[in-house]
Order: sequence, then C-alpha cells, then structure tokens
Amino acid sequence: MAQAKTLTQAEIDQVLRYIAQKQRYSARNRAMLLMSYYSGMRVGEIAAVRIGDVRNEDDTIKQEIRLSAEQTKGDTGRTVFFNEKLRAEIASYLRTHKHRHPTEPLFFTEKQIGFSANSLAQWFFWVYKKAGVSGASSHSGRRTFITSLANKGIGVRVLASLAGHKSIQVTQHYIDVNDGMKRAAVELV
Repeated sequence: MAQAKTLTQAEIDQVLRYIAQKQRYSARNRAMLLMSYYSGMRVGEIAAVRIGDVRNEDDTIKQEIRLSAEQTKGDTGRTVFFNEKLRAEIASYLRTHKHRHPTEPLFFTEKQIGFSANSLAQWFFWVYKKAGVSGASSHSGRRTFITSLANKGIGVRVLASLAGHKSIQVTQHYIDVNDGMKRAAVELV
C-alpha cells in the first residue's frame, strides 16, 4: 500500500483557503486539519478526543493531553503535546462550539454526533479532493508532521515518541526524503 502524501506548505495553505470558503463549519474544519499537522495525531485519535481531554477547568487549552489506551492504536496510552499554534486554534474553535461538557467529543459531525475514525478519514479524503490536493489522505497530516520535524533536525527517537511508535524503524518510514533535505545535508559538510 502506498504511503500517505507529505504535503507542502503551499498545499496546506490551499486546503486552509478552501476550508475558509466553507463558512458553516470552517472553525471546526480548520481545527481538525491543523490538529493533524501540529500534533501528528492519527485520525482515530482525533476522532476520539473529548472536550475534557484538551480543556483545563479555567477554559484554557492544555499543553499536553493524555490519550487513554482506548483512544489510541495498539492498546497503549500516550501523551500528545500541543504547540502554541494548535492551542490557539482549538481555543478559537471552542469559542464557536455550543457543546461544552467535558465528556462530549471535541469534534461533531453535521448530525451533532462525534466522528468515528472512518467518518473522519472520509472527511479528510473529501476535503483534500475538493481543495484540489491530489494523493492526500487522512494520514497526510501525521506524515507531514513527522517529516517537517525531521527536516528541522529532530532526532528519530524523539520523533518516534511524539508519534507514539514503539519502533524507530516505523518512524523512519514516515520521513519523506526530498531534494531540499539532501541539498541542506551536503551543505553541512
């Protein structure tokens, strides 16, 4: 099976512009998309996140969240770190969100129910397709997250931990090597 496409910043911007045109759920859609890129979470993990997982009692957004074994792949819980940009996106989304109970899903479908992993994967497929980005899938944000950090010199052990991988060999398959990376590497000699 082919690996998910690693997206360029121009492609991410293209999808964000498309999302901005769709006014009804634009805050939700932007937050879901950016959660994938800024945290490297799997689509099933994003679908499983509850409001209480991300929001503190004072309504601020947590810097790190603990996903239970039921929310992750492989029956092992893990910690996911949220950077400042993602915390701002989630806070912005929650200001537009009428549901507030901590046990409710963070992201709702049009029918006001939480996404399943499959329905969210379908959402990603269609948003990329409608935005004109071919070859992207629900795993593209995760792969782009890992590749982007590798491009910035983050070691594979840290990447594996951030991705929730038990093996660095798995993480290495996520890193997309491109000509820009090779050019930068030879300049270090």
